[in-house]
Amino acid sequence: MDLQALSFVELKDFLAQVQVEIGQREKAEKAEAKSKILELAKAHGLSLDDLLKQTEGKAKKSVEAKYRHPADASQTWSGRGRKPLWVQELLDQGKTLEELAI
Repeated sequence: MDLQALSFVELKDFLAQVQVEIGQREKAEKAEAKSKILELAKAHGLSLDDLLKQTEGKAKKSVEAKYRHPADASQTWSGRGRKPLWVQELLDQGKTLEELAI
């Protein structure tokens, strides 16, 4: 198809047709995927509830704090991820992580 040969109006119409076709195909693909998933689950003796219960995820355990601000006990840090500003400020002042350890 030579898109250069189409006028602006024809291109807009073509775009609208393409968008409609994409929407229809997306619905069909999703329906087919859903059918295959349910069929596979059924073949293995699983219900939809069984599948959803396993994928709901396990509750994350909160990580225990390893460091505490010496002047404000409400500010803690587990030692994971980026250092909080208060930790960096204390380190810049010459403190060590060992001094902040709980």
